[in-house]
Amino acid sequence: MGWEVKLGIIVPSWNTVMEYEWQRLGGEEISVHSQRIRHLADTEADLSWLGTQAPAAAELLSHARVQAICHGCTASGFLKTPDADLEQEAALTRATGIPTVTSSAAIVRAMRALGASRISVASPYEPWLNARLKTYLEAAGFTVVAMKGLGTQAHGSISTEVVRALALEVVRPETEAVFISCSNFRTLDILAQVEQETGRPVVTSNQAALWGTLRAIGDRRALPGGGRLFGEA
Repeated sequence: MGWEVKLGIIVPSWNTVMEYEWQRLGGEEISVHSQRIRHLADTEADLSWLGTQAPAAAELLSHARVQAICHGCTASGFLKTPDADLEQEAALTRATGIPTVTSSAAIVRAMRALGASRISVASPYEPWLNARLKTYLEAAGFTVVAMKGLGTQAHGSISTEVVRALALEVVRPETEAVFISCSNFRTLDILAQVEQETGRPVVTSNQAALWGTLRAIGDRRALPGGGRLFGEA
């Protein structure tokens, strides 16, 4: 079938964006296979529960003999510490025998690979979740110079023009990279445009997750449309 790489992703059941953006970025050479976990609300209890279901989801993906797996709910990672995130990656890898990453840990690796330490953050999140995101990023060694969320849980319904405007709004003179958070937030169509308009690299949840999953198996390909992360890091 022409596939060079077969990847698995674990997504919240309401997510309609991650699979679409991964398959678009990956093109004909990468096949994407998903396992969904029931998720209908971004509450702390629901997001924490979602994380506990990752082992069973990863085990089912292993039946498809994927080469790598990504636990694709960014927000559930931000409820943990960066160290706990790495521990979950290691535990899932041991359990399945398949290299596994979390999207939140992949985001940290992506920004480090770009040499960015002072970042601006745009998200669809409500204030409580943005606060947890900021705590996570600071614990990972980053300085958050600006942050703004849309205060909504209807992540997948937000237009790309609104996402673009939000990303531009958080840029400051000291910003070294822009991070647009949420795997259910449409960013692929405006990623290159925001990089051009701001002169900074842009890291998004789905782009960084795919980059990190490929790098976990030593695949360093550059993907058109993947921004400076895929072109430079």
